[in-house]
Amino acid sequence: MRENSLIRDYTFGPVGRQLLAFAWPFMLSNLLQTAYNLVDMVVVGQFVGKAGLSAVGIGADLIHFYTFMCMGFCNAGQVLISQYVGMGDRKSVSKIVGVMFTFILGYSLVITAAGLVFSHQLMDVLNVPPEALAYCTQYTVCCTAGLFFLVGYVMVASILRGMGESMRPMIFIAIASVLNVILDLALVSAGMGPLGAALATVIAQGVSFVLCVAYLWRRRDRLGFEFALKYLVPDGRNLRKLLDLGVPMMIQSCAISVSTLFVSSHINAYGVTVSAVTSVGAKLSTVASIICLALSQAGATMVGQNFAARKFDRVSKALGVAIAVGLSFAAALSAVMIFFPEQVFSLFDRDPEVLAMSHSYVVIAVLNFFGWAVRGPSTALCNGMGFPVMNFVLGILDGVVMRIGLCVLMAEVLHMGVMGYWLGGAIAGYAFFIVMFPYFLSGKWKNHAPPAAAE
Repeated sequence: MRENSLIRDYTFGPVGRQLLAFAWPFMLSNLLQTAYNLVDMVVVGQFVGKAGLSAVGIGADLIHFYTFMCMGFCNAGQVLISQYVGMGDRKSVSKIVGVMFTFILGYSLVITAAGLVFSHQLMDVLNVPPEALAYCTQYTVCCTAGLFFLVGYVMVASILRGMGESMRPMIFIAIASVLNVILDLALVSAGMGPLGAALATVIAQGVSFVLCVAYLWRRRDRLGFEFALKYLVPDGRNLRKLLDLGVPMMIQSCAISVSTLFVSSHINAYGVTVSAVTSVGAKLSTVASIICLALSQAGATMVGQNFAARKFDRVSKALGVAIAVGLSFAAALSAVMIFFPEQVFSLFDRDPEVLAMSHSYVVIAVLNFFGWAVRGPSTALCNGMGFPVMNFVLGILDGVVMRIGLCVLMAEVLHMGVMGYWLGGAIAGYAFFIVMFPYFLSGKWKNHAPPAAAE
């Protein structure tokens, strides 16, 4: 590796220190990305009320679904890049980067077109409360129109993370987050409501995407790959690699997202207050994901490099550190939620009905926090190995068997109402851990083969 290379090799050195050093920019990036929707929720909640909260929460779930349709391929590209880095194969890195740009960005435009055409029908499917319908439609259409920028940032950030570079994506999203807060306050307070929040988010995402692409272009030599036109014409062999790994990851993410939308549509039928509480609860869950998802993202790169280099002891150490940190963070968040539920919910909305219902949501929040803590290391192992069959199985188990199955069982069969939907969704978050932890202990993951080099 050249002396001035920006690629990070994690196949040697102190595992715990490396993982945390690599993960903390992810944590800050995730915090800032979470701030996007949190700021939208807080500002809209204070200026518009619970109808605005419901609209932003439902709209955000739908945009997450669109993003997950592309994110599986971004994650697949990150895994392939990290494994090729571990193997010292720079030519394959260049080929995969080119395929990602052409396929993923083109795919995002197709999703955008479909989302805009069927936006009104989707509002009906999701049972948006009448008080929030106009707001939700405005928010969703605007964010869907800007999906290209969101997916583009996620894709370029995945490329850099696969190469072991986590600092620059964090800096770019920090700039965008500050811009988002300023625009949010200006546009929403000016009377634009959820539409202003959506417009602020799209503009900020566009800025972060442009900054990421500019950095990737200017540092292409030091990052160790050739950013050339010939690689933007996807060859069948490397496109097939991305699809073979990305399709199961996409199905996994989409199955979970579709099940979330399914549950949300049933919850929304309980009225705007319940919908608002659920939207706030979902944002609290994203706070729990800040550290755990960062450990998953950083862990996937470390697992990918060391797995390809056949250094299995380093894989085990990285996963051990990830789960210890995740559980500690979940415990801290749980303490805050248990003792101060109304104070937490009042940050979003001071409606007496919303605050009264916050006490019922405490146990759900705690389950979600610890679900994220064990999910992070589990996905790091699965994604780092590049195991498409396991990704598919876990997506179906989480999204269909557990999330939809448990929600219907508890809410409809056992007549637990909205609490059944909340509880079923929270328990489903443990699906990855239930499967991956015994698989890890068995040692069978060591027999999985790393990818072949590009021709």
